Amino acid sequence: MPTLKQLSGLDSLFLYAENSRTPLEVGSLHIYDPSTSPRRGLRFKEVIATIDQRLEQAGVFHRKILEVPLSIDHPYWVDDEHFDIEYHVRHIALPKPGDWRQLMIQVSRLRSRKLDKTRPLWVASVIEGLDNVEGLPPGCFALLFKMHHATAAGAGGAALQAAVHDLEPLEPASPDSQAAVRDLPTAPPNVVELLARGALNNIVKSTRLVVGLGQAIPRLIRAKLATPGQGEEEVPSTLFNRDRVTANRVIDGCQFDLADLTAMAKSCDDAKINDVALAIVSGALRSYLDGRDDLPDQTLIAACPLNVRSDDAADADNMVSMMTTPLYTDIEDPLERLSAIVAGTRRAKAFTDIVGADTLTAIPMNVPAFVARGLTQPLISLAMHLDTLSFNTIVSNVAGIQQPMYFCGAKMVAVFGTGPVIDRAGLFHTVFSYNGKVTFTFTACREMMPDPATYTECLRTSFAELRDSA
Repeated sequence: MPTLKQLSGLDSLFLYAENSRTPLEVGSLHIYDPSTSPRRGLRFKEVIATIDQRLEQAGVFHRKILEVPLSIDHPYWVDDEHFDIEYHVRHIALPKPGDWRQLMIQVSRLRSRKLDKTRPLWVASVIEGLDNVEGLPPGCFALLFKMHHATAAGAGGAALQAAVHDLEPLEPASPDSQAAVRDLPTAPPNVVELLARGALNNIVKSTRLVVGLGQAIPRLIRAKLATPGQGEEEVPSTLFNRDRVTANRVIDGCQFDLADLTAMAKSCDDAKINDVALAIVSGALRSYLDGRDDLPDQTLIAACPLNVRSDDAADADNMVSMMTTPLYTDIEDPLERLSAIVAGTRRAKAFTDIVGADTLTAIPMNVPAFVARGLTQPLISLAMHLDTLSFNTIVSNVAGIQQPMYFCGAKMVAVFGTGPVIDRAGLFHTVFSYNGKVTFTFTACREMMPDPATYTECLRTSFAELRDSA
């Protein structure tokens, strides 16, 4: 029988920190070629049946949020007794001619809609009609997964990927097959039990928070002494950082060969693929902002999420920290910029290693719920009022599997990631590698970036300049 699970302090913060304009939701757009399917075609009912049966391997996708009375404790995941797979899996088609621009417009619209918090926090949209997308064979379809950050990061996103994909083109599930048999939903605890648990949890978390702070402070001091200047760079303001974001999003991106990024990394001593990705983003930002007379004299700063989950962690909690590093957008030469980025990321990593990424994560994990819920929004408002910035954009690098994957027998030919944008940080980059390819995708506030195709071209140009220089 399923067990009752409480959201961690960090997962809960993703709920407390959002508002109607800034839902903290992530997603991934998968594009498939159905010609590899054993029957050379798919029916939507088979897609629903396959997802329905496979998600039994990832129980978090049948759970919804249960708030604790008086908000004295973090929420719980409870089984949705009215779970309806046909609500969560939708079907739409692009209008003709079915090109890349129309796909991105549709994806942007779907990402702009908030998830319903009275249901499990995910939806999947099958998008057909990709008949005129350059580089794709006719008949391809896409699958857009959208999940709340509290569900998706950590084991949630990995569990979903592992559940619905295969390493060979297998037959899809039959819609006429017996429906998946689920355990009976676990009865949620009563009010008295929730309040009693909350009182005990607050005592335990308060104790852990004091211990965590006692460990973090001396480590921060040692890190500051060992890496002088790290994290002290002035963060300039750009058109992505001056205003609150709206609820509307734009999404676009492009794809490159992983071998090209690997060759670029070899051209610069000690460079990693992540450094090359940051250099490509840096060049694109430099070009885009310069074209709008908004390129600051100081370098822009990127925030890079770090997954600090242990490999044997068994549950779906987020364990995410953040590293900030300069993008050196003030350097014109691509190779010089890459070299500077390598030095910057090494300094940032050294700082993170001394502090311990898990040490900083332990602090938000153990803030008592009534403190976290009560202070999160006021602190965000105070930061907005004081006009403080800690970074200009987020760049998330996800290393995917380097062999073909299949969904319902259809080969996945590309995957693009999407992420949340927040006030004063209206641009989010996702770099995703899969099967010898690397996709660069960005999610932005539509009012801040009304011309996403222009920024996509800046990414392509930045890639080409760095490749040619290397």
